[in-house]
Amino acid sequence: MKDLLEPFLYPQNIFLYALLVACIVYRKKGLWLLLLGFYLAGNTYFANMVRSHYAAQIGGSSLPQSNSTYVVLGCGGSAATLPACARARLDRLSQILGGQSEPVIITTRYCQPYQDYLLSQQQQPLVIDCFDAGDNTYQEFSSLSQRLSQRQQLQFITSDFHGWRVSKLIEYHQLNAGISTVSSQTFRPLNCSWNCMFTVNLSNYDLYSKLSAEYASYLVWRLSASAAVWQQ
Repeated sequence: MKDLLEPFLYPQNIFLYALLVACIVYRKKGLWLLLLGFYLAGNTYFANMVRSHYAAQIGGSSLPQSNSTYVVLGCGGSAATLPACARARLDRLSQILGGQSEPVIITTRYCQPYQDYLLSQQQQPLVIDCFDAGDNTYQEFSSLSQRLSQRQQLQFITSDFHGWRVSKLIEYHQLNAGISTVSSQTFRPLNCSWNCMFTVNLSNYDLYSKLSAEYASYLVWRLSASAAVWQQ
């Protein structure tokens, strides 16, 4: 009973009900539109539908191909530390390899922590090519497209957070590649019972803000790709 009733007392839901009362009292179209937008963006049922649609966009024909070269996109870190997102990507790669020896490319500035962690997960020796491909995903793909043949079979390992943008960059550079994504909390469907239809969840706003950032980033890059110096 606590789990069912407690969400109604969260600040964002108190604001939702207060906004509903304001809509009824003042009867302004702007308030109703604000209420509708606030509700649809934060409602877990609709947000889970968005998560499912996004997952479908980065799924499908992205299964590992035989004789592929695996590309682990960098995820920051330092010369002495390996961030959680990088560890998750390398764990995913180790799971896919299953002890087999396949060529691996890692695009990061600090190679040693990545290499040490990956090799500690594998019993078989690996051929690892690690290099600094740039400060962002667009520079990484620009460097990779110059190094690799378009006919070469590739399998990119990235977070599901970047899955859609990575798939678009694969198409743009005409690479023969698939994608394997690592699940993150942001895109993991949330549990939803009957109270979900009458409440909003702040984590859903985080979902939309990250999706907006991904789509906006790719749109800005496409509009400026031909002239932007930072892409090179």
